[in-house]
Amino acid sequence: MNTPPLRYLRRSLAPLLVVLALVAGACGGDAESSSSDDTAESITLYSGRDEELVQPLLDAFTEATGIEVEPRYADSAELALLIQTEGDNSPADVFISQSPGALGLLAGEDRLAPLPDDLVGLVDAGFAASDGTWVGLSGRVRVVVYNADLVDASDLPSSVLELTGADYAGRVAVAPTNGSFQDFVTAMRSELGDEATLAWLEGLAANGAPNYPKNSAIVEAVGRGEVEMGLVNHYYNLRALEADPSVASVNHFLPAGDVGSLVIVTGGAVLASSDAGSAGEELLRFLLSEEAQGSFSSETQEYPLLPGVDAPAGLPALSGYAADTIDYDLLGDGLAGTIELIRESGIEQ
Repeated sequence: MNTPPLRYLRRSLAPLLVVLALVAGACGGDAESSSSDDTAESITLYSGRDEELVQPLLDAFTEATGIEVEPRYADSAELALLIQTEGDNSPADVFISQSPGALGLLAGEDRLAPLPDDLVGLVDAGFAASDGTWVGLSGRVRVVVYNADLVDASDLPSSVLELTGADYAGRVAVAPTNGSFQDFVTAMRSELGDEATLAWLEGLAANGAPNYPKNSAIVEAVGRGEVEMGLVNHYYNLRALEADPSVASVNHFLPAGDVGSLVIVTGGAVLASSDAGSAGEELLRFLLSEEAQGSFSSETQEYPLLPGVDAPAGLPALSGYAADTIDYDLLGDGLAGTIELIRESGIEQ
């Protein structure tokens, strides 16, 4: 459940290859013109996104530009720590993170190079670093997924803060070690302060909130009726429904003004230590092309961040949530403190 089936990814690659000429133009020209003096013939990518999603896009990028990409796939937080350890000797030219916390962490240590204004400007201001060091590539909204056979819609919360109440004891699953949950908690700290956030986490712990390792495991458990509800990113349940339309799990979107409806983005950055010229920026431009953005929407059911590209059918408009997202730079600054706060709360089982 954590990655889309390969048959869908092969299907998405075909239209990308058909329009390579158009994409090459968006990336700054054809393969010959891309191999300019200040553009490397190959780049190294550290990717916190899974190979099944990213590799077809990398293949299409290479076909369009002639720039080879050597990827390394791992957890986003692990890759951020690796970049910290490698320092100026890191072989990475580009870093794609599943969530903004790892990017903010590296930006705070001056490990990321400022991106051109016209590249950052491809997305709305709320979906890129305010200092221009990284740009969003796709978005997910935090939701409460629930089993419609076990939970009446009238019993669903109108705020994530209600989940510490006695009525929800033992009913709401969480993934405390997951990056998206940690980014969400960091956002809560920014909005409500550490004291209120710790109290909320302790309330969930006191309620015996079941623990799972990741979002997909929560959605599967909810679909089986193993647990009634869970806190996840929206697209995991859309994938579950695509695989089995009869599954009983349903997404409940909280009001846009609630801290529980945080928009979390996948982001990309060029390392300050990279000597690959403009090649890293070209890759990010490609991932923000209409074709690549359409692939994110159709294959992973995420929100595309390039204006004008349709979101998956049936989702609320992202514009309704954009005004209420926080400055993502704060996520990186508080990531280490968030992990400590989660541990202190006792929510991890």
